[in-house]
Parts: sequence; structure tokens; C-alpha cells
Amino acid sequence: MREFIRGMGLLGRGFAYWRRKPRLMALGLIPAAIVGFLLLAGLIALGVALPTVTVAITPWADGWPGLWATVMRITVGTAMVGAALVLVAVSFTALTLIVGEPFYERIWRSVEHDLGDSEIDARYGFWQSVRDGAGLLVRGILVAICAALAGLIPVVGGVLGTVLAVLLTGWLLADELSSRALSARGMDRRQRRQLLRAHRARVLGFGVATQLCFLVPLGAVATMPAAVAGSTALARSLLEPRSLVR
Repeated sequence: MREFIRGMGLLGRGFAYWRRKPRLMALGLIPAAIVGFLLLAGLIALGVALPTVTVAITPWADGWPGLWATVMRITVGTAMVGAALVLVAVSFTALTLIVGEPFYERIWRSVEHDLGDSEIDARYGFWQSVRDGAGLLVRGILVAICAALAGLIPVVGGVLGTVLAVLLTGWLLADELSSRALSARGMDRRQRRQLLRAHRARVLGFGVATQLCFLVPLGAVATMPAAVAGSTALARSLLEPRSLVR
């Protein structure tokens, strides 16, 4: 639990950069706002069409008693919304990091500079950002499917699907956000995953805290620059377990 809380605290250290370097952090709002607006429009469209969609995909419930048909369609609709939120979270992160790569590179390199790190010997380029973003989207789709299926379990499905979605999405977000600082040190995907698994609780703490902030209205836009800064601190803490980020 201590490591989980420490991971959550690293996101808080990222938010502290709003006070230390407000202009730099504000640059990160631009791509986040653009992508966030587009995804919000998609969620609103889904919400409007949801009753029609749930009826269309559950024709076999037409012959059920009214109450049970309604319960089933609410369950399916809830599962669809949960899956959509997972997809929005990972899509927002992937697309925002790709669109705002120049802005976010300035943020995480500024954090590295503040921490006095001179070990960066590789560049995290635009096309690597695209490849990692595509990988995040694919894994996000799988998580969304798992969360949707869990949501269909009677009685406990809603809670189980939500918890599963938050945990798995949090892990994906931490993985993707920390990839820049780790890749810049010459670590490939396999090495990064091994490092994250070795500090699973801390990584989950950071990722879950980020995901929960993303669920707050407009929280994703305000959190994204802080998440980039915090993930750089996370990467540092994973590489230097005994060091504390200032």
C-alpha cells in the first residue's frame, strides 16, 4: 500500500509544476483541449444514441417481461458506457501525446533538467510516439472489451467492470506516459515492461490516480501536463529506487 500511495504522490509532484513553471505547463493544455473536445463530442453523441443502440443490439429481449427487458438493457448500456470511457481515456492519452509531442517533450525534458539528470542519450521521436500510441489504442480496446464483458455479470457486474477498467486503464496510462523518459535512456519496450512490473504497486498508484483525475469533467485536459511531468518523476523513481524527487 505504501508503494501505491507513493505512486499517487508522484502525480501530485507533477501538479506542483503548475506552480513552478506555469507557462510551460500551460502549453500542454492546447493539444489536450483540442483532443478532449473531440472525444467529449463523441461521448455526448453516444449518450444521445444509447437508448436506441441498446434496444437495437438486444432484440432477443423484446419478448421478455417489461421489467427484465429494462434491467437487461440498462446493464448492456452501462457496460457500453464503461467500455467507452476506457476507450476515451486511452485514446485521449495516445492522441494528445501524438498531437502535442513538441509541447510534452519540453515538459518532461524540463523535469529531467530540474532533477539534474544527464543520462539521456536517445531521442524519443514523433514516429515512435505514433507507434506507442497505436499500441496503447490496441491494448485499450482489449481492456474495454474485458470491462464490458465484466459489466454484464448480474448484480456485481457494474462494480467489477468499473474497478477492472480503472486498474487496467491506469496501468496502460502509466506505461505510455513513462515511455518517453525511459525510451530516452535507450530502453526498449521489453525492458520498460520489466521495470514497470518490478514496481507494480507504484506504477498502479500513479496510473490509477491519473485515470481518476481523467474521469472528472475537464479533468483530463488540466491533468495531462501534470501527468507528463509526474510520469517523468515516476520513471526516475523506478530507475533510482532510493532517490526522492525534489
